[in-house]
Amino acid sequence: MNAPDLSLLPDMRRDDAGPVFAEPWQAQAFALAVRLSENGHFTWPEWADYLAHEIAAARRAGTLDLGDTYYEHWLRALERIVTDKQILTTRALEERKRCWDEAARHTEHGKPIELADNQ
Repeated sequence: MNAPDLSLLPDMRRDDAGPVFAEPWQAQAFALAVRLSENGHFTWPEWADYLAHEIAAARRAGTLDLGDTYYEHWLRALERIVTDKQILTTRALEERKRCWDEAARHTEHGKPIELADNQ
């Protein structure tokens, strides 16, 4: 397994040990992109292009980035690349998001959100 080339992602917050995440979901989104790339679904440079596109689109739309929206762009890029590469259909992705929202609404604050195995 090759580590992703983080130099392709200059806006990513990191320290000497690697990426720095403010929230657990950010680390999970990062890990998902790394795993999909490692499994050959896309190259890391290809991933960097998708992320750069999302960041540029947000800037064109006037979205201020104070460092707190980077992983929102990451997540949008991840959704786009998995549908463009037909890893998931848009419908399957939307259904998964709906299930996640439903599970989150029914999860006690501070508890981990869990999806049923069939979701």
